[in-house]
Amino acid sequence: MKNVDLVLSKAYVDGLWVDAKQGKTVEIVNPANGEVITRVPDMGKEDAEAAVIAADTAFQTWRKTTAKSRAQLLRKWFDLIVENAETLATLLTTEQGKPYKEAYGEVMYGASFIEWFAEEAKRAYGDHIPAANPHNRYMTIKQPVGVVTAITPWNFPIAMITRKVGPALAAGCTVVVKPGEDTPLCALAMAALAEQAGIPKGVINVVTTSRPAEIGDVLCRHPLVRKVSFTGSTPVGKLILRQAADTVKKVSMELGGNAPFIVFDDADLDKAVQGALISKYRNAGQTCVCTNRLYIHDAIYDEFMARFTQVVSDLKIGDGLEDGTDIGPLINEKAVDKVAGLVEQALEQGAQLALGGQVSALGKQFYEPTILTNVSESMDIAHQELFGPVTTVFRFNDEADVIRRANDTPYGLAAYFYTRDHSRVWRVSEALDYGIIGINEGIISTEVAPFGGVKESGCGREGSKYGIDDYMEIKYLCHGIDV
Repeated sequence: MKNVDLVLSKAYVDGLWVDAKQGKTVEIVNPANGEVITRVPDMGKEDAEAAVIAADTAFQTWRKTTAKSRAQLLRKWFDLIVENAETLATLLTTEQGKPYKEAYGEVMYGASFIEWFAEEAKRAYGDHIPAANPHNRYMTIKQPVGVVTAITPWNFPIAMITRKVGPALAAGCTVVVKPGEDTPLCALAMAALAEQAGIPKGVINVVTTSRPAEIGDVLCRHPLVRKVSFTGSTPVGKLILRQAADTVKKVSMELGGNAPFIVFDDADLDKAVQGALISKYRNAGQTCVCTNRLYIHDAIYDEFMARFTQVVSDLKIGDGLEDGTDIGPLINEKAVDKVAGLVEQALEQGAQLALGGQVSALGKQFYEPTILTNVSESMDIAHQELFGPVTTVFRFNDEADVIRRANDTPYGLAAYFYTRDHSRVWRVSEALDYGIIGINEGIISTEVAPFGGVKESGCGREGSKYGIDDYMEIKYLCHGIDV
């Protein structure tokens, strides 16, 4: 690691590196080998309240800075992230487990949101509205919503922060970040780089904890918090929505998914196989937009499965810091137990094991890349967000039927399909009830396009020109004049 100064063991509140007020700490463990990396403050309600107050105090000044000034600071932060990309990627792999090449990609992807919103800060335009009578002039202006709580998950510990903090700071908001309990070190490193960039004290605060419910209760209910942005499971998202409702806060929710991946009989099979591989097994299947259900047309089923099974069997499992690793460990033993339990149950219900299906000999947090065939919608696994390296495969032979089956879920985050028929592209894209559609493409995320779901997969959008809107209020000005 080139810059060990970015491995920090204190939280960041009001521009200070602090311990928990009660003096408690929690171990952060490398999931690949079980070794303790360091200990960080195990913060509670009192710490969370201090962070909110610090953010509110900073907001009174930060909101008045010019968009150009905020843009310049964000740009400096972006430059420092890129400059320290190798260190950040190593840190990310060490605490989260994903292969280094994926971690480095995440660092650069995360940085792209800081760059994008540095530019968007200067484009938060209002409007002049033609008046209904000659004695009035109508205008709208956009203003920052206020203190923002950003509750982020462990699976993308840098990108999920920058997708929230970037637009918040660009809009003129201040932020309290609660990173995933298993992966706080990347958040602290990012805060250190923001400090180096000159972002004022209290504008970014990071609270670390092993007690997310206790901290979350403060961060989602506190009257000084005006916006909550959350990425995580749908059940927790529903709880946060209830907590935020008491003070009618703005919310952005990026929740669970159950992504279908449909391969029609006219698809380019080479591209479809590679698309399914990267969509499913990236980050060991621990992504909210990864393929859960693979629907293959009967006419090409055998050929597709032969190719797909081969490329999956070639994936190398191992420590993410070792060269050539494709699949790292799952985040913790609880995650492994969940995946193993779902596979076992599916087999009991009639699914067939085509590949994998057990914990790897490498260690108790490594699960083999797995393929289940003969899966039907009557099985419990068809309705679960797997969050592991397991593919469930379904057969179909009718377009309308597969669309109905793909939509038969409360989730609506991402969906994918492969076809060469241009008319089908439009029919299927418009019929799939999802916020993001990958058409002949397995990687869909970019800072320039809106990311978010429908139904129980959430509300609001991150990234793109729309991403800053969730952090601003529109104020209407009605000006009476003499004519």
